[in-house]
Amino acid sequence: AYRADGGYSLLQRCLADEVNAEEIIESLNQSSLQGLGGAGFPTGRKWSIVRGFEGPRLMAVNGDEGEPGTFKDRVYLESDPHRFIEGVLIAAWAVAVEKCFIYIRDEYPAVVKLLRDELDSVRSAGLANHVEIEVRRGAGAYICGEESSMIESIEGKRGLPRNRPPYVAEVGIFGRPTLVNNVETLYWVRDIVERGANWFADAGTNGRKGWRSYSVSGRVNKPGMVLAPAGTTVNELIDKYCGGMLDGHAFKGYLPGGASGGILPSRLGDVPLDFGTLQEYGCLIGSAAIVIFSDHDNMKDVALNLLRFFEDESCGQCT
Repeated sequence: AYRADGGYSLLQRCLADEVNAEEIIESLNQSSLQGLGGAGFPTGRKWSIVRGFEGPRLMAVNGDEGEPGTFKDRVYLESDPHRFIEGVLIAAWAVAVEKCFIYIRDEYPAVVKLLRDELDSVRSAGLANHVEIEVRRGAGAYICGEESSMIESIEGKRGLPRNRPPYVAEVGIFGRPTLVNNVETLYWVRDIVERGANWFADAGTNGRKGWRSYSVSGRVNKPGMVLAPAGTTVNELIDKYCGGMLDGHAFKGYLPGGASGGILPSRLGDVPLDFGTLQEYGCLIGSAAIVIFSDHDNMKDVALNLLRFFEDESCGQCT
């Protein structure tokens, strides 16, 4: 079904040398696509950096998605997995990697099975002859959402962050140059190249660039994954996309970036939600997990809930 809608035609053009890697990378640069796992590093630049190191090169896809309130990657993996897989295969071709590890949150068993089944179909179709792909299950450690901890886990060790430098782009999995991208980042590759970089870049609002997948939960009528222009405000998410607050609930505050993104009051509900817009308030957009609280919620309880999560999950490694 995915191929009937034009899927994998871009990959086949890449493999047939009808386009070159520099063109793909320049398209990503022009689109302003950033790392959508939360770090926000420019994707095209990352591909160029890893490509510049001597091979053999490896690749890791961060699908751990352990940030409380985040579920966008799961939505994309369950609803349109081949768009993501095509992004993986194009990235592997462009950066000339030998093997790719797709690291998936173990609380997503349906996704793990789906990916393994669909990757078998892709291999049978002869679309993955240029790279070996292995699906790896995470073990439920929050810290493995951080790229160097994920790499330690992939290597079979306890998932703890590495000191940097060296950065994983140069010294990553088993000491090799390693490209690390988030699931959603790779999901956008095909559309950006086929529709043009401006299609993505011009989507933003309030001076921002690109589309953003907001995981919205909490006291709204229609929680869920919201695809909206980068720079959309929480008030717009509530009123325009999520059907307003629940009956009898008044907007009180929100998490702009999951548990680690901080807590903001409703009076800051018109701040554009994107990379670089929240630092002055001591907050981060991260993976764009928006949790909405109302006057029915005790903010002390919210803060304690988050702190207990980190007490349990950080193991002293979130310094």
